[in-house]
Amino acid sequence: MIPSYFFAHGAPSIVLEHNGYTELMSNFAGSTPKPKAIVLFSAHWEQPVQTVSTAEQYSTIYDFGGFQDELYRMTYPAKGDQVLGSQIQTLFAEHGIESHSDSERGLDHGAWAVLKLLYPEADIPVVALSVNRHLTNAQQYEIGKALSKLREQDVLIIGSGGTVHNLRRLDWRADGVDEWAGEFDNWLQSKLEAWDTEALFNYRELAPYAAEAVPTNEHFIPLLLAMGSGDANRQAKLIHRSYQYGNLSLSCWQFN
Repeated sequence: MIPSYFFAHGAPSIVLEHNGYTELMSNFAGSTPKPKAIVLFSAHWEQPVQTVSTAEQYSTIYDFGGFQDELYRMTYPAKGDQVLGSQIQTLFAEHGIESHSDSERGLDHGAWAVLKLLYPEADIPVVALSVNRHLTNAQQYEIGKALSKLREQDVLIIGSGGTVHNLRRLDWRADGVDEWAGEFDNWLQSKLEAWDTEALFNYRELAPYAAEAVPTNEHFIPLLLAMGSGDANRQAKLIHRSYQYGNLSLSCWQFN
């Protein structure tokens, strides 16, 4: 059974950077079996009802401003997978999860920036999925859990977001990591490795500096979605963690 993953996508410029995290991502395809398809939840596609892409061919969305000109010339011309998209909607229906389809939307930077580092050839079909910040954390987990069977079909499930993501607290000149960001991620690591869903679902009340680390939850949700898809075995492994700008976490979690 293929693992599922959470990747922090950082700033859009991550695709131009060379550091330990981007090296990990660039080497990912060579160190793991090639999936038949990729299902990706992006923090930058928010919808009030769970939405499944049925696009045949994706355009590239530049949903950011003020970055290097090179970024606006990049494309990620991935193909969709309408059969898999239909299967996903069936799985959602079987689990009582309402879903809609969308055949027009392209890939936002939460999706294509990660995919361009992982699979730069864009030769694997992709089904993009939205997130809904208004659901409970338990409901987020159940959405991921509903898709767990896809892993048996060599489908790679990815959640793309960020565990510590507070743009107002960034220090563009910082070299180290802010203490509060590290403490939050340390707490998170202990609960993920213990598969303590009760604590994780109540992280806002229990985790140190949760309000600072997660001022809005759309970037945190993909972690719970990816985790939910690993419910059968409940094994979480931290593959990488580093920081940019004092507190923007670049982390990768594997769920077996």
